[in-house]
Amino acid sequence: MGKERLKNLDYVIFVPYLIMSVIGIVMVYSASANIGLQNGGSPLSYLIKQLIFVILSVIIVLVMAAMNMKYLRKPKFLKSLLALFIVVLIGLLLVGKTINGAAGWIHLGPVNIQPAEFVKFFLIIWLADAIDKGQPEITLSVRNWWEQMKWPLFFTAVLIALILKQPDSGGAAINLAIAFILFNCSGFSWRRALSIIYGCLAAAVLAFEFILVPMAKSDSFSGSYQLQRIVAFTNPFGHAQGTGQQVVNSYYAISNGGLFGVGLGNSVQKTGYLPEPNTDFIMSILTEELGAIVAFLVLALLTVIILRTVQIGVRSNSPYQSLICYGVATYMSIQTFFNMGGVLGVLPITGVTFPFISYGGSSILTLSFCLGVVLNISSRQRIARKALKVVRQ
Repeated sequence: MGKERLKNLDYVIFVPYLIMSVIGIVMVYSASANIGLQNGGSPLSYLIKQLIFVILSVIIVLVMAAMNMKYLRKPKFLKSLLALFIVVLIGLLLVGKTINGAAGWIHLGPVNIQPAEFVKFFLIIWLADAIDKGQPEITLSVRNWWEQMKWPLFFTAVLIALILKQPDSGGAAINLAIAFILFNCSGFSWRRALSIIYGCLAAAVLAFEFILVPMAKSDSFSGSYQLQRIVAFTNPFGHAQGTGQQVVNSYYAISNGGLFGVGLGNSVQKTGYLPEPNTDFIMSILTEELGAIVAFLVLALLTVIILRTVQIGVRSNSPYQSLICYGVATYMSIQTFFNMGGVLGVLPITGVTFPFISYGGSSILTLSFCLGVVLNISSRQRIARKALKVVRQ
């Protein structure tokens, strides 16, 4: 059956994914060659790593697309992963490698692993399984919902709190969005869900305006990396030589690029002006070198993947498979929104990478696990439709 699923691969997802991965390889090389030289290494160092990550990603996608999904639902497997992530995230707070103000990295030779990225995939498969097994009891009443969901809700909160403590506000927010969408797909009242969404948005706006911004500007918190990002967001040009440097130079890069770009490899902002040009701000460099038209093309390719994932979820007769698709679509959507929001200055910088384009093994591999499962679900649907067509004939 594995070979049969690969024969029925959904190319509406697979082809855009491959195109974006190739664009990512090219842009990582273009954006990072100067960094490699400045660090006394080879201009090819980031390119080689990214190429390895992409090759591993394609292998993972195909393996996940062909595998029997029952292995993902084994209780022992899920409980072991939950315990592992909790232990690892606690350990990171004690001995984790600090990069960009967050102690969320495991250093393995030339590679840094970010466990919080893999939590996103785990939450999707774990909550989808828990919610599916709780049906139909959780739809009967709020009390039944609470009885079925209290432990998944508790451990989800533990995982998100540990990620936030690193501090990784972007990763915590994405995991929270995934959990929120899946819990609300569990049979929770949509009216109650909307009231919670609006309440959370109002609380976030008030907290941002009257608590976080004043706190970030006070002398007591001047050393907080996360809070200073808020200062930069509120007035980037007022802090252009400090915390606002990334946003200001991102504006310059996008402005320089115009519609058609200055040419591949010809970016000025990547030559020491824009920090993290190969990760968080790679879309700024892409826009500067290749132009806004190519940037919109990349966004269009990602939109095709996300909308197709949602469509597969809607078509599925299995609540478990539908929930996985909705979780993956949420993950990619929110991650893209946070990254582009930071690049365009409409959101505070969260340190979130752009899917499939930015340099980073943890992000690429996590996305490949998610995409592989979605392709698996799509292949099953195609095989079922073909079988039904044969029966009708």
